[in-house]
Order: sequence, then C-alpha cells, then structure tokens
Amino acid sequence: MSDTGPSPRSATPRTVLISGASIAGPALAYWLHRYGFAVTVIERAPELRTGGYKVDIRGAAVEVAERMGILEDIQRASTDMRTGAYVNDDGRRIATLPADIFGARVGRDDEIMRGDLARILYERTRADVEYLFGDSITSITSTTSTASVTEVTEVTEVTEVTEVTEVTERADGHHEADGPNGVNGVNVTFEHAAPRRFDLVVGADGLHSTVRRLAFGPEEQFVRHLGAYISAFSMPNELGLDREELYHALPGRLICAYSSAGDPAAKGLLVFRSPRLSYDHRARQQQLALLESAFEGVGAEASQAGGWGQVPRMLEAAREAGDFYFDGMQLIEMDRWSHGRVVLLGDAAHCPSPASGQGTGMALVGAYVLAGELAAAGRTPEEAFGRYETEMRGYVAVNHALARKFARDMTADTRRQIRFRHLMMRILPHMPWKNLIAKKIAEDVQRAAQAITLKDYPVPHRAAGPASAAARPTYAA
Repeated sequence: MSDTGPSPRSATPRTVLISGASIAGPALAYWLHRYGFAVTVIERAPELRTGGYKVDIRGAAVEVAERMGILEDIQRASTDMRTGAYVNDDGRRIATLPADIFGARVGRDDEIMRGDLARILYERTRADVEYLFGDSITSITSTTSTASVTEVTEVTEVTEVTEVTEVTERADGHHEADGPNGVNGVNVTFEHAAPRRFDLVVGADGLHSTVRRLAFGPEEQFVRHLGAYISAFSMPNELGLDREELYHALPGRLICAYSSAGDPAAKGLLVFRSPRLSYDHRARQQQLALLESAFEGVGAEASQAGGWGQVPRMLEAAREAGDFYFDGMQLIEMDRWSHGRVVLLGDAAHCPSPASGQGTGMALVGAYVLAGELAAAGRTPEEAFGRYETEMRGYVAVNHALARKFARDMTADTRRQIRFRHLMMRILPHMPWKNLIAKKIAEDVQRAAQAITLKDYPVPHRAAGPASAAARPTYAA
C-alpha cells in the first residue's frame, strides 16, 4: 500500500499549555517545539523575571544544557565567583576558601544567576513558542464524550477524568478514538485571556503551583517544611565585592552578601530557623515583617544581639529591592505528578528547596525527560507521564535527602559550633590532604547531581522552524 501521508489528525502538532516561564517551563517548551508540539507558555508576571539568586548547573544538568546547545551561553554568563569567606562582627575575613569548594562544583559544573538562565531559555524559544505574560490559569476542565454527546466536567480544585471515548470523523470517512482512556483534552480559563482548549497542560509554576492546586488539591498536603526560611534580594555593593561571597553565622541564622561577574550591584541572602509560619506568599509586607523580626537587633549599635554590622543595611535594601524574594525551605512530596492530561514539572512536582542547590538542575533534567517520553512513538500521554516519573523518582529522592541534610547544616545551633567551623576553614588551605577533603565535601552534592542516567531520546536535526510531519508525535488511541 502506498503512503499517502499523515492523516489530518496526525499532521497537527499536539497543543501544550505550560504554566510558568521561569526555568522548567521554557526548557520544556524548547524540547517540545523540537519534537513538533505547538506550545503556549503562560506566566503570571507581566514580563520575564530576571531577578533571583545564583543557581548551580551540575552533573546531569550540564549534559542536558549541552544537548540543548546552551552550555556555552551559560559559561559566558557564569557568575565567575572566585572566593568565599566567613567574616566576624566587624566584617573581617576570618576564613577564606575557593568559591568552587563552597559551591561543591567540579569539572564542567557552573553557576549562573537565575535571571540570566531564564533570559537564555526565553531567547531560545520566543520565536517558536507563544508566550502570554501577565495572566494565569483560573480553572482546568476535562472534556469527555460519547459518540455524539460531549460531557464536560469543570474543576476548580481537583480535576476529574471520566472513562469515555470521543469519536471524531477523519477526512477519509472513518472514525477514530481521539485520545487514550477517553480523555480528549483540557479546557482552560484564564484571568484575562479567552478560554482555550489544549491537548496537555503542564504545571511548571513553582513551589506554590496554581496548576497543582487545581488538579491535585491544596498545597498544604504536599509541603514538607524543613525548619528554615530564606530571603534573597539585590542591594548596593557598598562592600566593593568582586566575585566574592561573604558569610556571617549566628546561632540559627546565616547572612550572606556576594557579587557576581558583570553585575554592579550585590545580592543579599538571609536565612533563619523557624517552625512553619503562617503568611500570604504574595504579601510582601508580611514577609518583610517576618524577616525583620528574625534579625531584629542583629548588627545594630548598642544591641545585645551582636552580629555583622551590615545586617541593618541589608534589611533596608530588602525593603527597597525590586526583586525581593522570601519563602520557606520546603520540599514538595507527591505520590504522583500527573492526573489525566495534566502533569507537573520542576518545583511544582518535587521542589527540593534552595537548601539542595539542585532545583534548577532538576528542572532542566525533568524537562528533557518529560519531553522525550511524550515524543516517543505509539505512546499515550498517560504512558509517557508514567515513564517520566519512573525515570525521575530516584533522582528526586536523592536530592530531597540532600536538601534535608543541608537545611540542618546551613545554620549552626551554638556559637561554639560556629567557632569550630571557622577553625576548620582556616586550617584547611594549609593541610597537605586539602584536595581530598575538598573532594569529600563535594561528594554528597555530586552524587545527587549525577543520580540519573540520561536516555538518548531521538531529536529531529533542526534548531527552529515548523516541524515536519515525520517529526510530529502521534499518540495511540
């Protein structure tokens, strides 16, 4: 029988809505476009978010970045950090080490500002992907039908999927089931844009994911608090830092200031231990009040709290910063990451918290795996989602364990513990076995960063432009 080409159904790229334009969303959009999907990315922020703190690209994430063709971009935008040091109350450096030891980086591992990586991914996808800024999803609706009567089940909290089949008429007069398990697609409503229908919806919208809430239920059932909070923000570089990070430790608190290559400003980072706090994660003034309460009196003259004298200026900078960030050190733990034709990616699925230093790398790796599994021939979305979870679960578990460990280690319990850490750092550069010790320090991080073996998914040999019919994925009914 001669090949007359793909049917109209198979010739149409599958449509995917991705919620979130930070790292995971655009990375997935890149791969899906290469596989022939038609992708829309929606982002609550009015424009691309270019702020944030520095993030590491390690292990498997380096390999993914290379396969994406962005590794050289990352290297050009590297923070190029040189040293890290602990300082006393007067700001005097009392222990200094190379920055790569602080960051547990080896080989081709690198570090980049989160905003720079977001910009790289956006620039790589903006010509081929539809971006909708300043909008967000308000409801997700599963549509199902029998042969001639379509049933719609709307959900605003948990998506329900009904086992029925829609029958669509093909151009040749035959009928075929549209989609596996009777699921035909997902209707989505937005705060501003008109309602639309997509074949798949991906929640890549972070720790406080809207898609997760709509499709799986309230956030509280998935959050595991690690006992600390973190804040990051831009601040004036009054210390004249040049690719250096300074740390100051107090019992239950950690203060950091650093500058990266090419940025005239500095960044502040404040961490404090606390049981889980009740506040609105979008209410900046509430967050500032919690931060100021945790560091009240630290570094202030005539205060009994002691601490680095830069802290009051850092709190003032936090109040003024346009990129102020505050959130808990929290894991997201879920039994499954998909429901019908809705799937979660990155922090929305398995946030490892900033304590792990692995969230960005996991987002890049997860995007690569999810897209590759979705593009596999003859596979339903549900099957692809299951294989995606199978590939990622062990990797996530190791990184969650790393986060639990580091969340405890980031802040010391007593001043005695702090003094001991300082002593160890001061003598390390003079030890003959210092390289072995540095390697040991990095072992846990590197084990987590490399805790997945990347599959070689077939990728069409093209960088941009419309997908050929042969490259487009088709799903078994």
